[in-house]
Amino acid sequence: MPAKKIAAPAPLAPKNGDAILLVGTMKGLFLFRAAKGRRKWDATGPFFPGSSVYGAALDTRAGRHRIWAAPSSMHWGAELAWTDDFGKTWSRPATPLVRFPESAGTSLKNIWQITPGRGDEPDAIFCGVEPSALFESRDAGESWSLNQGLWNHPHRAKWQPGGGGLCLHTVLVDPKRPGRMVVATSTGGAYRTDDGGRSWHVKNRGVRAEFMPDPYPEFGQCVHKIAQNAAQPDRLFLQNHWGLYRSDDGGDSWTDVANGVPSDFGFGLAGHPRDPDTAFVVPLHSDEFRCTPEGKLRVYRTRNAGRSWQAMTRGLPQKGALETVVRDAMAVDSLDPAGVYFGTRSGRLYASRDEGGSWRLVADGLPPIVCVKTGIAANVGSRRGAAKPKAKKRAARSRTGAPAKGRRRKRTVRRAA
Repeated sequence: MPAKKIAAPAPLAPKNGDAILLVGTMKGLFLFRAAKGRRKWDATGPFFPGSSVYGAALDTRAGRHRIWAAPSSMHWGAELAWTDDFGKTWSRPATPLVRFPESAGTSLKNIWQITPGRGDEPDAIFCGVEPSALFESRDAGESWSLNQGLWNHPHRAKWQPGGGGLCLHTVLVDPKRPGRMVVATSTGGAYRTDDGGRSWHVKNRGVRAEFMPDPYPEFGQCVHKIAQNAAQPDRLFLQNHWGLYRSDDGGDSWTDVANGVPSDFGFGLAGHPRDPDTAFVVPLHSDEFRCTPEGKLRVYRTRNAGRSWQAMTRGLPQKGALETVVRDAMAVDSLDPAGVYFGTRSGRLYASRDEGGSWRLVADGLPPIVCVKTGIAANVGSRRGAAKPKAKKRAARSRTGAPAKGRRRKRTVRRAA
């Protein structure tokens, strides 16, 4: 019996100033919106039903209101898609925008990160991918190129895949220093460029690798996530495969700040949009048992740059909650007070509108959540976002984002855990 066609989800209908959540799951992308008070959330989805979505971003620079997403199919591979009408229609070029040149000798497995560039470079956008590499566009997504400086780094050939694959999962653009960017790969560690990507320097001093013969190697650390403070971009927090760290010098050195957390293993990490001393983490028991310690779902917050951490549990289950939060499933918004959000592998989405002071369950029963991104709606009603990147032989698309009949781009994709 043939499967019934999945009904197209309604587009999101935000107003300027609304909080936006982009929630990527193993079976599609969901969109949420709420007014500035964030008391009530509206939702729609799934877009790209059946595809995993590890990367998403809202780009409101230069008058746009574009949502980028990175659906990946185990049959057809990974791609980059976008909508300029909050999901009413999606553009998915028949020839993928992000793809390795033949000379690289490899092919794209997944897009883990989509990061818009600086505000004064409104057409710059970056993608961190698997196998670990950085792609960049300087024309608002019309064309993409492999960053050769990182690809040709002498360390790259020695990087090894972690449990989630060999992925470049963190891309942090410095909002104050043109040309500076920090990336992180598992396993390889943190790297920084100060010249716009022409050269890259390893930034792992002080970060341990307990699984290596030398616990403090130059590179090879399994960095799970790095968060940057927008107001003071030299302030970074890093969640490692065992280890929670802070840097005050843009990654030149790292200090262990796992002071009072039940475990220094985990993935979920987010920094405050303004206060450089505030950050949020979700500790997990261990690399062998990647669930919340003691069956208690706890977000830990520091207000003093990691000298101490406080469990923020109001509204979160504290009994029988063996949950898992993966590396990109935690985020903060830029409102005041800041909203904090995270999703679990069990498909639960939690939100705090008071910087972790209290929590509420926004959605339950979603597919496993692997990505949570935030944004603030802007330029709603503007036609600026309608200028689409050009692509040859663009295939027609439905409102669900499903590929047109006859589309065949079969590539083997190993799904990351």
